[in-house]
Amino acid sequence: MFGVNPKDVEKMMKKLGMNVENLEAEEVIINTKDGKVIRILNPAVQKIIMQGVISFQIQGEVREEEKIDEEAVQIVMEKTKVDRDKAISALKSCNWDIAEAILKLSGGEE
Repeated sequence: MFGVNPKDVEKMMKKLGMNVENLEAEEVIINTKDGKVIRILNPAVQKIIMQGVISFQIQGEVREEEKIDEEAVQIVMEKTKVDRDKAISALKSCNWDIAEAILKLSGGEE
């Protein structure tokens, strides 16, 4: 594009104190504070170091999921003898309150 030599671009970046490194990655996972999991599949990842600050640029196929508390699911399944999907559904409807989900599935709450 525009006849720019990649070697010249690399030299210019180094003069500006920038160093870019391509990283080989299979998947990038971001766990957010609000309980979401963002998975980036087949990512192109670049590590950029500029003036001592390290940052990452990530491109790829994005999938968003809800974080599942596997321990809570197992407890609800064991105590109520329901399958995984029903346990997750009850936990979600009870805002992940284990005791409330168990009561709901046991008929103690309608």
